[in-house]
Amino acid sequence: MKSYMYFCWLLLLCYTASAQSVAPIIPVPVSASWQAGTFTLNPQTVIQVPAGNKVCRDAASLLASLLAAPTGMRPPIASAAGKYGTIEFRVLPVPDKTLGKEGYNLEVTPRRIIIKAKEPAGFFYGIQTLLQLLPPEIAGSTRAAAKWQMPCVQITDYPRFGWRGLMLDVSRHFFSKEVVKQYIDQMSKYKLNVFHWHLTDDQGWRIEIKSLPELTTKGAWRVPRTGQWWSFLPAQPGEAPTYGGYYTQEEIKEIVQYAADRHITVLPEIDVPGHSLAMLAAYPELSSTGLPYKVNPGSKFYGIEDNALCPGNEKVYTILDQVFTEVAALFPHPYIHIGGDECFKGFWKTCEKCQRCMKENHLQNVEELQSYFIRRMEKMLHAKGKKMIGWDEILEGGLAPDATVMSWRGMEGGIKAAQMNHHVIMTPTQHCYLDLYQGDPVLEPDTYSMLRLEDAYRFEPVPAGVKPEMILGGQGNLWTESVYNQRHAEYMTWPRGLALAEVLWSPKEKQHWDGFVDRMEAHFARFDAAGVNYARSVYTPVVQLEELQGKKAVKITTATADTDVYYSFDNGNPDKYYPVYKQPLPLPEGAYEIRIVVYRKGKRVGEQLNLRIKELENRMKKG
Repeated sequence: MKSYMYFCWLLLLCYTASAQSVAPIIPVPVSASWQAGTFTLNPQTVIQVPAGNKVCRDAASLLASLLAAPTGMRPPIASAAGKYGTIEFRVLPVPDKTLGKEGYNLEVTPRRIIIKAKEPAGFFYGIQTLLQLLPPEIAGSTRAAAKWQMPCVQITDYPRFGWRGLMLDVSRHFFSKEVVKQYIDQMSKYKLNVFHWHLTDDQGWRIEIKSLPELTTKGAWRVPRTGQWWSFLPAQPGEAPTYGGYYTQEEIKEIVQYAADRHITVLPEIDVPGHSLAMLAAYPELSSTGLPYKVNPGSKFYGIEDNALCPGNEKVYTILDQVFTEVAALFPHPYIHIGGDECFKGFWKTCEKCQRCMKENHLQNVEELQSYFIRRMEKMLHAKGKKMIGWDEILEGGLAPDATVMSWRGMEGGIKAAQMNHHVIMTPTQHCYLDLYQGDPVLEPDTYSMLRLEDAYRFEPVPAGVKPEMILGGQGNLWTESVYNQRHAEYMTWPRGLALAEVLWSPKEKQHWDGFVDRMEAHFARFDAAGVNYARSVYTPVVQLEELQGKKAVKITTATADTDVYYSFDNGNPDKYYPVYKQPLPLPEGAYEIRIVVYRKGKRVGEQLNLRIKELENRMKKG
């Protein structure tokens, strides 16, 4: 009898450990206490809500709809518990300062699931965590054959930061309304809550302004080009601008509501005074030169063509007032982003209107002239009930009184703004730019610079010497110069978006790289079920040449634990029967290529990496 009880005890321990392993939650919760047993979703499961409570009923309806397609079961909503399993929504009786508006409690027992929150956002995020407790097939849109069980657990969870965002640039390449919605869907699953929409730039104006129709009839279209960005020919005489698109105001409203239903606010960006060629193509008189420029197709123009609005021209402010009046009416977000970055000011120095404006307003240089422009933008937005955000260049020449700074050129701009008692969103290039390489360039889509997954995960938004309350949060930015379509956008966003979601939601002490990698791998199956493209670049090793006792040697490092690297110098495609890397490899005489594969926990992962020795030598020279 004792041996039988001991066997049952061992079986229970193994089962409990197994249950925990199938619930890899991202972002990791504030606290999670795993228990023995499982809850099984079945056709008799009922969703229970308090009678007459709209917040709970809305949350219950959402959960029922999310369960219906993949499970084939749509639990009924009732005010009484079910006989064979209940999912209950409860409103916390008093405000919980710890949980706040977005926090929740989730309890799973073998017979009952209870989600408790005070606000709709808390219930929504509790639902997202509950779905992550179910098998990966729950992310699909068609009925799947799976055991719809979840491990028993008690979770308390709330975010570290209130601003947890992703930015999508739709100016360089236009993304349809449906693609934008799908991008927002994926964000919501990981508790990201700000969609920064980069709507205008030199390569396209993407938002309908009814009082200024030429912004879209002319500014939304450019000549088509394929190839490497910045290498394209400018628009040629007589060439038709057929590439582009824009969102009507009805589509904007639809997307804003779609996001709001998922507790995501949409931050619009109208990038001024630089990055304005699309606007100037429609209204050339707004530039300092007044020349008839075309919407840029991706050819080099900076410092050659005038892509900045003229801050000495009063018509600029009249036009922008029309633009921001309509933008403010479309977007409930308290902020509007005005860009302010990378403004080439060379043409201002020879512009009569700019020089006159500087003299009349006692401005010493063109940096102060930009600050004059930015301050007028802030007053304009205040008049429309909005607050202003700009990239950290708005610090140059003096910061507008109530501006919030989005720091992208490292952390320095954000530190400076915070020390001046301005709120900051941290989004430094070295941690948050999703358009960069995420693995060895030999295997990646063409771009520039490097942001590996581990660099995104090691992002710390609050730098030393800054009051934490001045840092609203952070976000990842996907610029799309080299990103043409939805599949490419997904590849660049995920899984680096997972890393940033955890950084911005989870407590710092809960963030551990190896644990994140284990949980992330489980979410790859969810991406597969949802049909979302993602990168496996985390498995690609970093390969370098170094000097070893006066000779060149190949050094290989990996980002993941439990990893074995196999290699060949003999033109063969290696597998686990080839030599395993243990230490730097002296370069064999005459070797011209090294081929590498990676195994993690005994399973081959990632792609084979073939690197020419000459390429490694060139990298060595560049440092």
